[in-house]
Amino acid sequence: MNYSLKQLKVFVTVAQEKSFSRAGERIGLSQSAVSHSVKELENHTGVRLLDRTTREVVLTDAGQQLALRLERLLDELNSTLRDTGRMGQQLSGKVRVAASQTISAHLIPQCIAESHRRYPDIQFVLHDRPQQWVMESIRQGDVDFGIVIDPGPVGDLQCEAILSEPFFLLCHRDSALAVEDYVPWQALQGAKLVLQDYASGSRPLIDAALARQWYSGEYCAGDWTSGDAVPRW
Repeated sequence: MNYSLKQLKVFVTVAQEKSFSRAGERIGLSQSAVSHSVKELENHTGVRLLDRTTREVVLTDAGQQLALRLERLLDELNSTLRDTGRMGQQLSGKVRVAASQTISAHLIPQCIAESHRRYPDIQFVLHDRPQQWVMESIRQGDVDFGIVIDPGPVGDLQCEAILSEPFFLLCHRDSALAVEDYVPWQALQGAKLVLQDYASGSRPLIDAALARQWYSGEYCAGDWTSGDAVPRW
């Protein structure tokens, strides 16, 4: 038997509204179109489903049984279609990210946690490596993208700034600089500095800033990739 989904939906709506006119208003069909659709369904089944009166539509026993079963089936169908639609919209897969040690330790964890909350089917793989290796990993296609500290001119890669932060000076509480809210670069003239090594992307920026001030102080041996080790010096 050839039933259309539209006929079944029309019949269920009539059963719920107990009126051709109200059912038509609800589903956007004329009263005559609703009546014709139900009549076709009755012809297909060979069973009278409705008793029509001048005031209302009354379901026959067969119509009541059919309406109850169709309501459940149509609800299940709609639920299945919604779930299928969500599956099609849900992003999934693997994203490979490279970042320097400082960024991996202090920025990436929060980003991955938020991304996992929003996109639970995406797997993030983090590669923790020195900044220059991050750049090479991108060039070689080993990762999908990298997060670094100001890489400078890199014409072969597309770069976009996502965060801007100031440098912070760490000094002993007895230092004259400790009471200052803001310490300009020139105030470091003659000071002995402990700096991260060049695996950190921030070191070239610091060198350039000090060079512009004709810095003439002394660098202590600094071979730390992560700034976490500097306060222990």
